[in-house]
Amino acid sequence: MRVLFAGVPAIGHLFPLVPLAAALHARGNEVLFGSLDGGEVVTSSGLPFVNACPGLDWRTELRRRAAKERPDLLARTVETNSGDREVFVRLAALVNDSAVESFVDLGRCWRPDVIVYDYLFPAGLLAAAKLGVPALQFDLGFIRTGHLRDLMLADLAPALDRLGIDVPSPLGVLDIAPRSMAPAQEDGWPIRPVAFNGVSTLPAWLASRADRPRVAVTLGTVPPKVDGLSRLDHLIAAAAEVDAEFVLVMGKIDISTLGELPANVRAVGWVPWDGVVAGSDATIHHGGGGTALTTLAHGVPQLILPDGSDRYANADAVHARGAGLRAVAEDLSPALLTRVLTDEKLRLASREVAAEIAAMPTPPDVAAHLESLA
Repeated sequence: MRVLFAGVPAIGHLFPLVPLAAALHARGNEVLFGSLDGGEVVTSSGLPFVNACPGLDWRTELRRRAAKERPDLLARTVETNSGDREVFVRLAALVNDSAVESFVDLGRCWRPDVIVYDYLFPAGLLAAAKLGVPALQFDLGFIRTGHLRDLMLADLAPALDRLGIDVPSPLGVLDIAPRSMAPAQEDGWPIRPVAFNGVSTLPAWLASRADRPRVAVTLGTVPPKVDGLSRLDHLIAAAAEVDAEFVLVMGKIDISTLGELPANVRAVGWVPWDGVVAGSDATIHHGGGGTALTTLAHGVPQLILPDGSDRYANADAVHARGAGLRAVAEDLSPALLTRVLTDEKLRLASREVAAEIAAMPTPPDVAAHLESLA
């Protein structure tokens, strides 16, 4: 079987697809990732990738077309930092409109039996409809996306006309959200969220337990570049007064402007978040879906500092489940950091969700089911 994976060219959109693609590949199937400029980051998985639209940059194209065609929606997106998802997905539809013919061409050349697409990339769904093959949508967090897909497809009406197809629907929705944190979808296919963090080495000291509580901290790959390090500055000031070790997982972000770190705060570069969380007692992060789900899978409490996009919804879901807290930078204090480490109710709820995730169908389970479609 040949499976084409299509997604937004960003780590948070492509990396969650890797475990299923790897499981299919391990079972002898052919897989291919297709995306736009920047999508080559997924090649760290060892799986093949093709840039279906060389020269098409997601963010540049979104801003260009939005400024020209929907300045009202662009203004709302800027105002909410993409937090208004009903508005943002309509801008994402503009980029999909620019890319869809290229993905149809890729499909005609590669001839997939199934297309799996990230929910923000329905160009994959339209390509599948044009090619006459089934498509599966991959959801990335706790938001129920059916109404968002409807909004995008409505705005993609011109592309449907160009392709000569009716409004398509996916065969199903691959859903990584635990049931206690998001309602089941009528067409949902549960799949266990399994972390993929790229290729990197975990330092020996992070692979063992610390002699005091450890807190893993990340602000993701995008927010610090956009919003700066002010939230991290607040966090470090509070952490200095807490009897715990704080590990800042910052990738390639330069934090030298923060000056000398307190003795109990250590910064590392690009290391596997999954490995850091496994040896930690709590996490503090920006609210990325993969970051939150990895923390939940390890059954440790989390403190989320959401800053835009779907991160508000992720923070709300974790908080509502009782598995973590949400705050803004100004709320950060030694008392709040101590609470996320010591609150037994948070720890119990986190462990309950971890057990729930462990019982979900694995990527190899879903791969076997997916093979039955061919």
